[in-house]
Order: sequence, then C-alpha cells, then structure tokens
Amino acid sequence: MTAAWTPVCRLEDIPLQGARRVSRAGGPAVAVFRTAEGEVYALLDQCPHKGGPLSQGIVFGRSVACPLHNWTIALDSGQARAPDQGCTARFAVRVEAGQVHLDAAELAAK
Repeated sequence: MTAAWTPVCRLEDIPLQGARRVSRAGGPAVAVFRTAEGEVYALLDQCPHKGGPLSQGIVFGRSVACPLHNWTIALDSGQARAPDQGCTARFAVRVEAGQVHLDAAELAAK
C-alpha cells in the first residue's frame, strides 16, 4: 500500500536551522525542521519532558533544544539525549519539487 502524502509548505518556507509549525485537526501541531545542511524532519511539536513547543527551539546539527528546559531532542528519532529520557512522535517527510509533504495517515493518527 502506498502512503498518501499531504503537502504542508514549500521547502523555502522553513528557514535553515529553523522550523515551521503545522496545525492539524484533532491533535497537537507538528514541527517541521530544516537543518543547516537542508535535511527536513518532522516531530510532534511537544517536548517529551513538559510539552514545550519544539518548533520554537534552537536547531543544531540533527537536534533541537527545547526552549523550556533545554532538553536535546534528536530530529531523526524524536529521542531525548541522555541523561534525559523520553521520546516524541516523529512523522515521515517527503520533499518533492520544493514542496514538503507529510504522511496523511500519520497526521490523522498520532
């Protein structure tokens, strides 16, 4: 079965080392991140610690620092860096012809 993809923004709408918040019906927002190298990742916009808005954090390497308590969250897995523990949901991302897409089923389910 092929995934259905939902376009959420243009790649240029996400600043390098920044994020864009994507609202969705029935659930918390998704944060779509772009690294300095142009890689794109998507996580639930909630830190696993206290629910801080990861989209407002500082992106460095392949991680984001939560703006509330500076927890470091891996963009590729959503996992908190030790000694902190916890994980936030990640979403499949596809970039095609300058358009960023998220998996429609994941957007509805997570």
